[in-house]
Amino acid sequence: MYKLSGLELRNLFLSKKKSAEEITNYFLHRIKKIDKEVSSFLKVFDEKALKKAKELDQRLKDNKPIGKMAAIPVAIKDNINIEDEITTCGSRFLKNYKAPFSATIVKALEEEDAIIIGKTNLDEFAMGSSTEFSHFFPTKNPWNLKCVPGGSSGGSAAAVSSRMVPIAFGSDTGGSIRQPAAFCGISGFKPTYGRVSRYGLVAFASSMDQIGPFATTSLDLALTMEVIGRSCEKDSTNFKLPSEIYLENLPNSFENMKIGVPYQFLENVGPNVRKNFDESIQTLKDLGAEIIDINLDVLKYSIDIYYVLATAEASTNLARFDGIRYGERSKNAKNLEEVYSLSREEGFGAEVKRRILIGTYVLSAGYQDAFYKKAQKVRTVIINAFEKAFSKCDFVALPTTPDSAFEIGSIRDPLQMYLQDLFTISANLAGLPAASIPSGFDNFKKPLGLQLLAAQLQDVKLLQYANVFEKKTNFYKQIPTLFDKEIF
Repeated sequence: MYKLSGLELRNLFLSKKKSAEEITNYFLHRIKKIDKEVSSFLKVFDEKALKKAKELDQRLKDNKPIGKMAAIPVAIKDNINIEDEITTCGSRFLKNYKAPFSATIVKALEEEDAIIIGKTNLDEFAMGSSTEFSHFFPTKNPWNLKCVPGGSSGGSAAAVSSRMVPIAFGSDTGGSIRQPAAFCGISGFKPTYGRVSRYGLVAFASSMDQIGPFATTSLDLALTMEVIGRSCEKDSTNFKLPSEIYLENLPNSFENMKIGVPYQFLENVGPNVRKNFDESIQTLKDLGAEIIDINLDVLKYSIDIYYVLATAEASTNLARFDGIRYGERSKNAKNLEEVYSLSREEGFGAEVKRRILIGTYVLSAGYQDAFYKKAQKVRTVIINAFEKAFSKCDFVALPTTPDSAFEIGSIRDPLQMYLQDLFTISANLAGLPAASIPSGFDNFKKPLGLQLLAAQLQDVKLLQYANVFEKKTNFYKQIPTLFDKEIF
């Protein structure tokens, strides 16, 4: 059963070949056996998941309405609120914080009868590219347990990769869905900024954060977008558009599609990644696509711009975590000033402190014009460059990552870690939809991903054509050897 997609599991349930309780028990048992090695989950909701499954079985028996995601187990990144459950954000600061409400996407999933099975690990406050910066423990890559799964949504990616769940959700601020998807050999999707409600997501950088899905197939990504891509009055940045249909009129080729490739931007890519990317481009050609060279040289500034703007927004958003309104209060504080300072000193990890310091600096008097305002201007240049590119092509193709998964503890230099998001950050700066699709393996048998970007609100088109590439290559069917087995 672990090899089945979410859609296939739903159809098993609807055809009464498997009960929701059987499906849920199966994956709960798989989590219990596998997660000892992978460390994806911070919390598993055994009782709640089984209660929901039994309710679904009774509703099916009584011929009552059933939702689009009926009986599909899903996992949620632990910076997304579920009412009355702990939301830690991977931080000591929030280790006892119980969410008073559910995120819009959680309500949507529950309404469509998904079975929420647990909360997954992440880099603290979603700041990282490896899931090594969780306060609780690092998550491991199912393809190689010595390697990272990527980040910050590494727990969700590893859970899907090892087939502990068919679908999981993460957040993507600079590549935090697509990079771990590539590292773990699965598909990941960052929707157009504003297409999916951020209400109930703990903010990192509000102008770039976006919730999105992980899955083993692009059709499962499409299914989830039909559910979560809906209007939300509680999110001022939401487009307030109705849900779209993704799973109808699927194309079979890239005929009449133009794909832009910024070849100059790829000059410094390693040989393993470049070889894999060139093979992926050839596959797209074989599928009928026309490949054109486009100029996106401005993307070389994207890392610099991102780490000015994202840290500035983070320093503002995290100001609320002060030991009074939110977070664990220091027991060593003797006065009000120490409550603030010691609570943050004890509660935040090193990477979060680093980004708060950078963000506070670029917003400080005398430096705001030199850094923050100038970065906003360059962000506009990047947006305009993409608009010009999409006037000539339907999609832009890039490698998802500059390399495959690296070993845990092997990158100590923060700047080197930030470069892991070299190819993913631009989609967040421009608010574009972007998907990472499995594209093969490097010489060390570690997964790599092809990234496709589309113009704003072209989410349906992007996932439908991702499915064409996926079916042609079949890399999505491969499962990490260690976990490609029945656990019972």
